[in-house]
Order: sequence, then structure tokens, then C-alpha cells
Amino acid sequence: MGYTVKQIATALGAKAFGAVDIMIEGAAEPAMAAPDQLALAMDPKYGEGLAQGAAQAAILWAGADWQELGLKAAIFVPRPRYAMSGLTQMLDDGPDIAPGIHPTAVIDPSALIGEGAAIGPFVVIGRRVTIGPNARIASHVSIAENTTIGPGALLHAGVKIGARVQIGDRFIAQPGAAIGSDGFSFVTPEKSGVENVRETLGDQGDAQAQSWTRIHSLGGVDIGDDVEIGANTAIDRGTIRSTKIGNGTKLDNLVHIGHNVQIGEDCLICGQVGMAGSSVIGNRVVMAGQCGVNDNIFVGDDVIAGGATKIFTNAPAGRVLLGYPAMKMESHVEAYKGLRRLPRLFRDVAELKKAISNRDQSD
Repeated sequence: MGYTVKQIATALGAKAFGAVDIMIEGAAEPAMAAPDQLALAMDPKYGEGLAQGAAQAAILWAGADWQELGLKAAIFVPRPRYAMSGLTQMLDDGPDIAPGIHPTAVIDPSALIGEGAAIGPFVVIGRRVTIGPNARIASHVSIAENTTIGPGALLHAGVKIGARVQIGDRFIAQPGAAIGSDGFSFVTPEKSGVENVRETLGDQGDAQAQSWTRIHSLGGVDIGDDVEIGANTAIDRGTIRSTKIGNGTKLDNLVHIGHNVQIGEDCLICGQVGMAGSSVIGNRVVMAGQCGVNDNIFVGDDVIAGGATKIFTNAPAGRVLLGYPAMKMESHVEAYKGLRRLPRLFRDVAELKKAISNRDQSD
């Protein structure tokens, strides 16, 4: 079902002009927009595309002359990218999961399924699992024993949730996410080369060849409200205490969270980030793609780490980091500038040495 231009503007807290009763069925880039689609021309650089497409209405940048652009209606928003969140939410129906429980689903008799839940084909729900009201669970999801999932959850196809996982309200997990797997924790009968290297920073000492013995994960995973987990992201259970993820935190695709990690509220963790066991992450921390966090360290509130930053030591609150190893972003930029100047410096030194050598020979 579509929306009128006026309805969209009202939902976005924006102003609409022109034929506000035009029905909108979707959104598109200006050059590819159909008559029933809202063109997203929130920057002047997209203005030319409006003439190439067939949109009747558009979201425009501040000060645009919508009539001159050939439109019948226009919406103006104070913060275009933020408006995208509301617009896409209105137009996204989510996965098509039929109401009720599909006949191929396997649900243990001890499981509690909340009112209004929709459970798709080949879902497996284990013993003493509790699923909150209005949850939507797509095909081939498995949920192991003693797990609780709050109201309004959306689990996309192929999500795997292990035992003893506690999840809050309005949880979203993208396809293939694995939550509650065993932690990667192993030990040797005698002191290993790895332990020696941690102490000496290079010398393995007299460590002998040994086999690795698993330390089992007796803890669980505790996830707060309004958390989103990306596709094929993996979160390990804690060894004794639970791995924790705070309210409002968002994890991108292919993120790995090790056992015992504690992540605060409203963090944004981008693709391919890896956090080693027992690291502690504060609130509102942002980590760009491929960042790494060493085990047993603390990253303070409001830290922002640029892409591929490797954090090996504690990071104080509010620090902006970049590099391998991580350093203040401005320090890393200066260091990189110096690195690029090295070839010129080497040439200058070589020329000076040659000039001095020639002078000495002439004397």
C-alpha cells in the first residue's frame, strides 16, 4: 500500500508543496524514478537526473525550485540523510513471513511462543525457549535451549542462536548471523610459547610442542533492546559470565565478537571488525571496517576508530584513533606524511654525503 506525498511529509516532520495527494509506491534515484516513485534528489548534483526520470514528486535540497524542475509536488526536509531513515522504514515491508506457525517448524512443547508471532518453514525452537509477542522468524532459523527473545524481534533466514542467550526487545538479526557459539578458548598442560611471547614480546623460551585443550563456554550472551546484528556475524558465549551487548548497538556484517566481550550502548561496529576475548567497549564507540581490538583491554566511551585500526592497548574516552598500532588520528596522519617524505630525505642525505666526500677528496 502506498502513501500520499502529504502522508510522507507528515511522517518525516517535513514540509510538502504542490499536488500533495499524489500516491507514492516507492523511492528511486532521480534518473530512474517512475511516476509513482518519490525521487531522492537531496543534493543539487542530483537535479539533472530529474529531467531524465519520470518522477512527479521528489525530496529536494533546501532552496530548490521544484516547479522549475518540472515536478508536481516536492518535500523539503531539514536533515536529508536522517529523513532517509524514516522514509525507508515506511516503504520497507520486511521479509514475507506468513502469520502463525508453519507446519514444517519444529517447536519443543516446553517453548513459549508469544501472541502474534510469525514462524516460517523449517524453524527449530528448542527446550524452554521463550519468544516474545509479534516476533517474526524466517525460514531455517534455529534457537537452542534456555534462550529468551523479547517482543518485536525479526530473525532473517538462517539465523542460528545458541543456548542461554538472552535478547531484549525489537532485536534484528540479518541472514546467517550466529549468536551464542562456543568461545575460542584453549590452553596447554604446561606453559606455551604463546604465553612466553606475551611476557617477553618475542622470545618463546623453552616451550615444548603441546596439544591444545578446550576451555568450554558455560556462560551465555546477553543482548539489550534495539540491537541489530549483521549477516554472518558471530558472537561467542562467555566462558563463565556472559558476553554482553548494550542497548541500541548495531553490528555490521562479518563482525566477530569473542567470548566475555562487553560492549556498551549505542555503539556502531562496521564490517569485519574483530574483538578478542574479554575486551571491554564503552558507550557510543564507533569502529570502521576491519578494526581489531586486543583481548583484555578497555576502549572508552565515544572513541572513534578509523578503518583497519588495530587497538592493542587501553584507549581513553573520546579518543579518535587510526593506524596499526592505533594512535591519535592527527599523529598517524603526520607520521604517514613523514613516511612519504623518506625517499626524498634519503636522496638529500645521499647527495650531502657525496658532496662532503668530494670536498674531502679535493682537500
